[in-house]
Amino acid sequence: MEQSNQGTKEGRLTLLLALATLIAAFGSSFQYGYNVAAVNSPSELMKQFYNDTYSDRTGELIGTFPLTLLWSLTVSMFPFGGFIGSLLVGPLVNYFGRKGTLLFNNIFSIVPAIFMGCSKIAKAFELIIISRFLVGICAGVSSNVVPMYLGELAPKNLRGALGVVPQLFITIGILVAQLFGLRSVLANEEGWPVLLALTGVPAVLQVLLLPFFPESPRYLLIQKKNEDAARKALRRLRGWDDVGQEVEEIRREDEAERAQGFISVRKLFRLKSLRWQLISIIVLMAGQQLSGVNAIYYYADGIYSDAGVKANDVQYVTAGTGAVNVVMTFCTVLVVELWGRKLLLLLGFSTCVLACTVLTVALALQDTAPWLPYVSIACVIIYVIGHALGPSPIPALLITEIFLQSSRPAAFMVGGSVHWLSNFTVGLIFPFIQVGLGPYSFIIFAIICLLTVIYTFLIIPETKSKTFIEINQIFANLNKVPGVHPEKEELKTFPSAPEKQQ
Repeated sequence: MEQSNQGTKEGRLTLLLALATLIAAFGSSFQYGYNVAAVNSPSELMKQFYNDTYSDRTGELIGTFPLTLLWSLTVSMFPFGGFIGSLLVGPLVNYFGRKGTLLFNNIFSIVPAIFMGCSKIAKAFELIIISRFLVGICAGVSSNVVPMYLGELAPKNLRGALGVVPQLFITIGILVAQLFGLRSVLANEEGWPVLLALTGVPAVLQVLLLPFFPESPRYLLIQKKNEDAARKALRRLRGWDDVGQEVEEIRREDEAERAQGFISVRKLFRLKSLRWQLISIIVLMAGQQLSGVNAIYYYADGIYSDAGVKANDVQYVTAGTGAVNVVMTFCTVLVVELWGRKLLLLLGFSTCVLACTVLTVALALQDTAPWLPYVSIACVIIYVIGHALGPSPIPALLITEIFLQSSRPAAFMVGGSVHWLSNFTVGLIFPFIQVGLGPYSFIIFAIICLLTVIYTFLIIPETKSKTFIEINQIFANLNKVPGVHPEKEELKTFPSAPEKQQ
């Protein structure tokens, strides 16, 4: 019999847990960030390639409108693929497991990496458009599965820090793409196919290394009903033999879940016991993308130019902004267990409200004073800092924390769909908003950030250092249901401490 004396122990970051986190995040989240930024620098070269290819085939050049449409399709295929990938998350994680899904998902990275690398030699721009859709699917799956996998591997006192690591690697991916995308590196006539193809490197490394790491113990115990495998995985991850209490906590969650069985997306929308959790992830995921983060990056080059940064130097300033994003996300990893999720969300979104408001004023009045363009640059950097503190990393972490095992895949499908559809919408309509409202377009983003601050303050509970069961008890009170699953009488209340194992 195992003694349940682990209650006095805090989970620690073992070497195995650290390496599993790094390989999952580098192999998957890094690619997502890399593909977000990889097509920005070589865009003019790629449009020229589209034109030359079409000309070789037909003897004519592409018109301005069709070329703009083709390029817009190339860019928007990525978030569209992300949306499709989000819809695949539930079936994939339930069939392959968390680790298995990440390994399978690399097909959607390695194949398009080869396609993009060969597109110029093959004289087929269609390969790039198809590849952007495929790497989008890869990003849609990984942006949901990596936080789920790491959240289920981590002990509760490290869940927040490890849950933010995927976002850290997304920002590193963006920065690396910006650095490789400098004209002196790969954003040139010979280098751009290589720039696009490099996304396959992290995927190959993950395929080689991730099989040596454990599957999620929660998946093994709850879905596969394999307690021995779950205990073995926990012992490897925790670095000690006494995992009785944690197994018991997972078993209690399993008992709570059996009352409901597997929860589909349709069932998720109908359950009163999950109402506020569902509303919360929709609000936070929409707030994250509709807060203007992509618009800020889109507008940044123009702001830097207006402030007197030379055309050739804008690329370095943009990379500097990417570096600020990486540093601030790393800071979030360090403070998320100290400050908690709610404070970081409030602080982050409030900073974005302030930055968008001041930016609007600075852009509207920038011709009236020579120092105002520098205020605009400061606002962009402050906005990036604010978004990296809370809005970027925390929502995906919260999906892992506020849903139990059977509803988590469906919750990630909903959260991921909202994320990608919002991303796609901003990319599609922001240029029109910009033409219509000019500098005042950022007022819309300030209002969305403010509404998200109000919702977070009133509704979102603090989840740091709480078990999944404890978090769901908080939401049970909010949903005005007697327990996590009121259909089963004996589960209306959970014991405060697990009973000793037989």
